[in-house]
Amino acid sequence: MTDVLSRSVYLRWRNAVFAIFAASGLSIATWAARVPTIKEDLGIENREIGLALLAMGIASILGLSASSVIIARLGTRTGMFGVLITLSIGLAILGLGSGFFHSYAMLIVGLALFGFGNGCLDVMMNVDGAAIETQSGKTILPLFHAFFSFGTVIGAGLGAIAASLRIGVAIHAVTIASLIVVLAIVAIANVPRRAVTDAVAADSASAEAGPADGPAPGWRQRLAVSLSAWREPRTYTLGIIMLGMAFAEGGANDWLALGVVEHEGGTAAIGAAALTVFSVSMTVVRVFGGPLVDRFGRVATLRVLAVAATAGILLFILAPNLPLVFVGAALWGIGASLGFPLGMSAAADDPAHAAARVSAAATIGYVAFLCGPPILGFISDHIGLLPTLFILVVLVAASGLASSAAKPLPGAKVGAGRH
Repeated sequence: MTDVLSRSVYLRWRNAVFAIFAASGLSIATWAARVPTIKEDLGIENREIGLALLAMGIASILGLSASSVIIARLGTRTGMFGVLITLSIGLAILGLGSGFFHSYAMLIVGLALFGFGNGCLDVMMNVDGAAIETQSGKTILPLFHAFFSFGTVIGAGLGAIAASLRIGVAIHAVTIASLIVVLAIVAIANVPRRAVTDAVAADSASAEAGPADGPAPGWRQRLAVSLSAWREPRTYTLGIIMLGMAFAEGGANDWLALGVVEHEGGTAAIGAAALTVFSVSMTVVRVFGGPLVDRFGRVATLRVLAVAATAGILLFILAPNLPLVFVGAALWGIGASLGFPLGMSAAADDPAHAAARVSAAATIGYVAFLCGPPILGFISDHIGLLPTLFILVVLVAASGLASSAAKPLPGAKVGAGRH
């Protein structure tokens, strides 16, 4: 951002983006918590669930790719509103397809719209979050992701209640979709116009050493700037960190509840409760993560959490009883909590190029977040779901080993965690 916002505008913007992160988490957990019921309603197997996740993943990648064009053309304010409506429509369709029409084809169509909307939104809200963090001068991206986790906690909790009360997926999904539409209308009204477009214009001016008060660049020029981060090696080293943790988070969102139901003898409600434990653990760490990172540094924090995630996933896989499975889910959530937001913070270290780099880093992380679960689904058909989760152990360990890439750049403004 080139301009310093007034405190009231800044607070409204920050709170609106908090709400948008929460809406994204709510939508994803609504789908994830009802997977066992959807599987039963449609009479399908893990292979078909994996195929549905693949459709959502492909649509999400298209959304991730389109996000740079949308940001450059419309800015994040208009873009986020449009994709919130899109994902809400997709959520309603997948719910109706499963619970009312019992149509696998409708499930695929709904997940495609849902995935495209969330793919776009993931980049846009992180770009705005990074810009807000730069304005504040503190590490607050973990708090934004905590609100995403608040959304998943609420979504998983409502899913558990809906499953235990045998509320149909159609009624549940349409209700949540309607709520997200209302939230979108209220939140977007408080997002400053062209908040990110100005930042991208600053990128362009910096890259070309042009006059600060020259004419604003066209959207094609802004798009070229937004894609420039893909030529920087640091983008890919940060991507290793985010890939492992995104796989761990996405794998939990889509397969943790089903793993409890199919391999631990739990009911659908117990599976949703285990997902809730994962989400609550992740949320708690994200709420307090910013001050911890400013105190101990990104690198040390990421290494400790990688150990926690590895231990949690292993315990979840190997635990002989449900109480230990819940302990594993808690450690899994704690360990996976900060990899993604700290990757975003690292990408935003240089405010002059923050929008481009955050967009690129978010794309890497969300490709893993969205495409990882369907890959796990296909593998699980051959070796079983719990053995498949050992893949997450390897990826999380790799993320921990790559954590030094998150060390702040010289002169970085955000936070005190420079070691």
